[in-house]
This record gives sequence, structure tokens and C-alpha cells, in this order.
Amino acid sequence: MQEKINAIILPKALALVDEHRQQGHELLIITATNRFLTEPIADAFGINHLIACEPEIIAGEYTGRAVGIPSFADGKVKRFKTWLQDKNESLEESWFYSDSHNDIPLLREVDHAIAVDPDETLLNEANKLHWEVISLR
Repeated sequence: MQEKINAIILPKALALVDEHRQQGHELLIITATNRFLTEPIADAFGINHLIACEPEIIAGEYTGRAVGIPSFADGKVKRFKTWLQDKNESLEESWFYSDSHNDIPLLREVDHAIAVDPDETLLNEANKLHWEVISLR
């Protein structure tokens, strides 16, 4: 965190998260990255809910396999819907921000899909579907 991540956390990203927090929104990070890497980032943003890939550990060693449904592409949608059901929440007035075309399935599910400094494929989809496109740089 000290050497790599803190230096690249954008002030605009922190401000955007804080805007949602001030509006009383439930904050959640959904990522295809492993939990042990993303949990400190969620903590830095003050976000208590995290859906991440859960690596399998046997006898104290990583096996290279995932536990459960990986939170990637359609897996993000499945895990998010399970999380909503467990929390007795709905997708009503939901926002999702992404920079990657891998998140298009989840972006299609929410009320407010926002492409953030998107890759080319996501930018094309965002323009086609009239999603908001922003930059945090």
C-alpha cells in the first residue's frame, strides 16, 4: 500500500466516494482481483463491503484456484445479486463505476452505469448505450 497504491489513489476518486457516502449510499467494491490485494484498498477508501475473488488456500498455501464464483464478468453480476439478496436490498438507484469492458455485464444491471477513464471497448459500449463517461485523472 505504502509503496505502490497510496501514490496512485486519485483525489477525485476519494471525493466521488465521499459524495456517495454523504448521500447515505451503501458502498461496495466489486473486483476480479483477489481479496488479499483489494481489502487494504477498500479500507483506504473507508468502504466496508467488498466482493473479490477468494483464492483457495490448503495447508496454508495458495492452490491457484478460486473458492466459489469468481467475481469476474457475469460472476460479478451473480455475486452482486446474492449480496443484494443477503442484505435485503435492491438494484433501485444503484451506481456502478468501471474502467474495463469486463464489467459491461454488471454495468447493464444498474440504474447509473458510469465509465471511468474507460478502455476502448467500454468507451464504445458507453457511447452506444448513452452511459456517462467521466475522468478521475
